[in-house]
Amino acid sequence: MLNLRENRMSWRYVHTGSRSPAENMAIDEAMLIAHYEGRTPPTVRFYGWNPPTLSIGYFQRAEREVDLKALHQRGIGFVRRATGGRAVLHDRELTYSLIVSQSHPGIPASVTEAYRVLSAGLLHGFRNLGLEAEMTGLGNSDGESKACAGAVSSACFDSPSRYELVVQGKKIAGSAQMRSKGVILQHGSVLLDLDIGLLFELLRFPDDQSKDRMMNQFEDKAIAVNACLKVNNRPPVDIPVVEEAFRAGFAKGLGAALLPGTLSDYEEALAARLVRQKYGTNGWNLRR
Repeated sequence: MLNLRENRMSWRYVHTGSRSPAENMAIDEAMLIAHYEGRTPPTVRFYGWNPPTLSIGYFQRAEREVDLKALHQRGIGFVRRATGGRAVLHDRELTYSLIVSQSHPGIPASVTEAYRVLSAGLLHGFRNLGLEAEMTGLGNSDGESKACAGAVSSACFDSPSRYELVVQGKKIAGSAQMRSKGVILQHGSVLLDLDIGLLFELLRFPDDQSKDRMMNQFEDKAIAVNACLKVNNRPPVDIPVVEEAFRAGFAKGLGAALLPGTLSDYEEALAARLVRQKYGTNGWNLRR
C-alpha cells in the first residue's frame, strides 16, 4: 500500500463535473474507502449535480418528509446521504467534499474541532469573493448562534450550528461530516442562488400554515452568495469564479498545496458498484 496520508503539505484536488445523485454520493464513499486502504492521498473534491437533486440526511424519513410525487413531476433527482443533517436542494451551487484520515497531522480528535479546521477553507473562500463571512460558535460556549432558536424544518440551511458559516447573520453554507474506518468525510454546499419556493414544494408539512411559517423562518435564516452580493450592489458570480475562490480558500485553510488529479480506476469501479448496490436503490434511499 502507498503511504500517502502523512504528506501534510499536499492534498489531491479532483473535479468530477456534474454527475447523477447516486454517482455523487458513491464517489464520496469510494474516495473514503480508497484513502482508508492507503491507495490515495487526502482529497478535496468539487462537483455538481445532473439533474438538480434533493438530498436528505441519513436519519431522515423519506416518505414522511419528502413529497416524492412532486420530485418526479419537477424532474428533480433524489438521494440519501451517508451523512446526517436535513434536506438540501442541489442546483445552482458548488458542492465540495473532503477526505482525510483522522490521524492526519493537524486534524483534531474532537469531531467539532475537526469540523472547525476543515471548514476554514470555506471561510477563506467566501472572503475571496469579497463577502464578510464569519464562523459561528467561536468563543461561544453553548456552541450555537442565537439564530438557532425556534422551530426548524426538514430543510438544511434552516439555522447555523457550531462552526458553520454565516454572512450578515444568515447561514450561507451547509456541511455535514461522518467518520468511518478512521477516515473523515465532510461534504457540503455553497449556494450561488437558492429557490426557496421549489425547495419547500418538495418537502412535506402538516398543513399550509406550517409550511408558510417554516418558509418565512428559513428565508430569515439562510442566504445564497449572489443574494449577498446583490445587497452590496455587486454583480453576481458564476460557478467558475466560485470554484477558483474556494480552491484557493481550501488551500489556505488546510495549509496545503492542492495538486490536480483524477479519480483512480479503482475509485471509479468502486463508485459504480456502490451506485448499483446502494445509492441507486430504493432500499437505501427510502429505507426510513
